[in-house]
Amino acid sequence: MASAADNRRGIVAMVSAMALFIGNDTLMKLAREVYPAGQAIALRTVFAVMAGLAMVFLLKEGGKLGLALRPIVLLRGLIESAVALSFIWALGLLPLGNITAILMTSPLIIVVLAVLLRIERIGWRRTLAVAVGFLGVLLIVRPEADGFNLAAIVALISAILVGWRDLLTRSIGSDVPSTVISLTTTVLVGLVSIGYGLFEVWQPFWRIETLYLAGAAVLVSTGSLCIVSAFRNTDIGVISGYRYSIVVFAVVIGYVVWGEVPDALAIVGIALIVGSGLYTMHRQRVRSDSNLKLPGGPPA
Repeated sequence: MASAADNRRGIVAMVSAMALFIGNDTLMKLAREVYPAGQAIALRTVFAVMAGLAMVFLLKEGGKLGLALRPIVLLRGLIESAVALSFIWALGLLPLGNITAILMTSPLIIVVLAVLLRIERIGWRRTLAVAVGFLGVLLIVRPEADGFNLAAIVALISAILVGWRDLLTRSIGSDVPSTVISLTTTVLVGLVSIGYGLFEVWQPFWRIETLYLAGAAVLVSTGSLCIVSAFRNTDIGVISGYRYSIVVFAVVIGYVVWGEVPDALAIVGIALIVGSGLYTMHRQRVRSDSNLKLPGGPPA
């Protein structure tokens, strides 16, 4: 059982991580106003690899870089590549608050996947929570007369891929450091993005948006370190709920930077997603027979 002081430190670290991650998303969205998705991710990767290598050697984990070649680590990296491409593509077309809320359905998606794979059995409470969460998604995605918003559908696909990624992460051995997983993922995301970029018309590099991408790389790398700190010697069930602070940050920054204001239905949808996600995590924490208890460390 963690002390109150450790939990306070963990909460601060978690909220800081969410602020850093939404800062990364903000800079990526600004860069997407000029760069196509593949180029934006590829350029960010250049800076992110440097930051990732610095973290590996700063934490004296360079001797474990060979573990990056494990098939499960490589598979996770490929899934994350699909997450990054789909998310960054949709990010250029959706309000920041809306896409962030859609991505936060990933805890609900993990439950659905676990049931389909017979990893977990759930009762009526979590079944209802999952249904409420996806009702929230429908309120945000909202089909129009001519069909669903394609960008919102791509964002939901990204959330489904996040669920697969996080479920797979639970199977990676604890001997593989988070820094190695993160660096492997970063490299693979960059390679896949360059391949995708062959079908794009790339823009000149020498512009202010390249600095945005460098800043995004620093923010996302620092945020990953904060996540590690948040889960060390703390009560995971207490800390994890603060992930949803990212939705508040997204709505506020979306308004300040782009003047985006979610309409009434979107606000209700966001509230349903957050509420159902928090309740689902609570049920998994209190049920002794749950196979989806939060792991001792975060996914990279």
